[in-house]
Amino acid sequence: MARRTSILALVLLSLMGFTTLVASEKLDKPDKTQEEYYDLFRTLVDAIDQVDRNYVKEVDRRELVEAAIEGVLSKLDPYSTYISPEEISRFRSTVESHFGGIGIQVTMDDGQLKVISPLVGTPAYKAGIVAGDRILAIDGKTTEEITLEDAVKMLKGKDGTKVTLTIVHPGATKRIEVPVVRGQIHVDTVLGDHRGDNDTWEYVLDGKQGIGYIRVTAFSRDTATEIRKTLEELRKKGMRALILDLRFNPGGLLSSAIEVSDLFVPDGRIVSTKGRNSPERVWDARKDGTFDGFPMVVLVNRYSASASEIVSACLQDHKRAVVMGERTWGKGSVQNVINLDSGHSALKLTTAAYRRPSGKNIHRFKNAKNDDEWGVMPDPVHRLRLPDGEMLGLIEYQRRRDIVRPHPQHPSADTTQGETPTDDEAAGDDSATKSDENQTTKSASSAEEATSEKDVVDQDNTAAEKPFVDRQLQMAVGYLSDELARVEK
Repeated sequence: MARRTSILALVLLSLMGFTTLVASEKLDKPDKTQEEYYDLFRTLVDAIDQVDRNYVKEVDRRELVEAAIEGVLSKLDPYSTYISPEEISRFRSTVESHFGGIGIQVTMDDGQLKVISPLVGTPAYKAGIVAGDRILAIDGKTTEEITLEDAVKMLKGKDGTKVTLTIVHPGATKRIEVPVVRGQIHVDTVLGDHRGDNDTWEYVLDGKQGIGYIRVTAFSRDTATEIRKTLEELRKKGMRALILDLRFNPGGLLSSAIEVSDLFVPDGRIVSTKGRNSPERVWDARKDGTFDGFPMVVLVNRYSASASEIVSACLQDHKRAVVMGERTWGKGSVQNVINLDSGHSALKLTTAAYRRPSGKNIHRFKNAKNDDEWGVMPDPVHRLRLPDGEMLGLIEYQRRRDIVRPHPQHPSADTTQGETPTDDEAAGDDSATKSDENQTTKSASSAEEATSEKDVVDQDNTAAEKPFVDRQLQMAVGYLSDELARVEK
């Protein structure tokens, strides 16, 4: 009896604050009394209690409560979710775009843990970890039957702690041990067209015409700052036109989308939001620090969503940029992250919908038709929808360009295998192990996360493959070339 009472008390106390709020706010059911709400919650508590006491097998109480929460959320939209204690750390790493680790992207290839790519400037990069490395052991523990999730957990850790990887370089046979001191890892969300000789991104797409190129993989806390810095560099190099590539961008922070839009729009409405239980909020552009006076193209596709739709819609409505590609995903809802359980778990809840500057809707509601108003639609003359096969080719093309390839100074021949770097060589200097604190995202995909990509690196076949032609990018370059030529006349 005492056990049942404690369970009832625990759940009821958790719900009391909510019931009081519901009753005071009189949400959608003003005829409901507070007592009626208590009766409904009591039914839920009784059901949990019956399962806890009488189910044929013992069930963890937290699992029961979490299942109840997920059951409630299942009646809502797919963007309202519960973030469990096991997921909260990874979720925050994704949102913040920085975490403690060594700075590599890993995958499983035929049961082997392999490196897709190190991140430039990270401890792993400075230690000589290269794309295609096989990781045979982590701190002496074999990776033969390890899962990607477990491998990621072992690679991440507090700044200043050391992890030793047993690896085999591509094309080699001997294993070597590489000690790496973990640091604060920042995942770039602002990428360029290709990597330069020092592995950093090059943002000049066409130096002769002065066309710059910026690819944004997600909208994190530092995305706007990184774009501003890149634009300043491009301006010094004589940028006369810009391509902002938001293809495959799943979104991110509303505040980041507003900041990025404000970089290009001197005045006027950026976006507005309104929820059922919250007043309308509006954000307007400020002239200070605006980058204008040059033609722009925003590239989008059917996987551009949320924050990327805010930016593309804003620039399109203000006629600041031409939007090219295909109709976007159609996610026009705003989620708030509400801490639960003293911050050990959280609720990601849809609380509002946003409208573009023109006032038009972006969200694609359930059962929406193609001729309904949703998403961001490129102008008719600038639409180019890639077939699925070509879309997969574009994904692979971009993935390969993101990889940091091995350099000659990185040993991969048997003549140097067996050499174990010293601590100084593996970790670099102190500044190499701690990067400046910046926000995510893959988002875009983040370092040391599991990825579904199976083909890591094939050095022999890459050069022999037929070059991929990015037709949407070509269309953008063609348009900007014509615009620049028209201005010169």
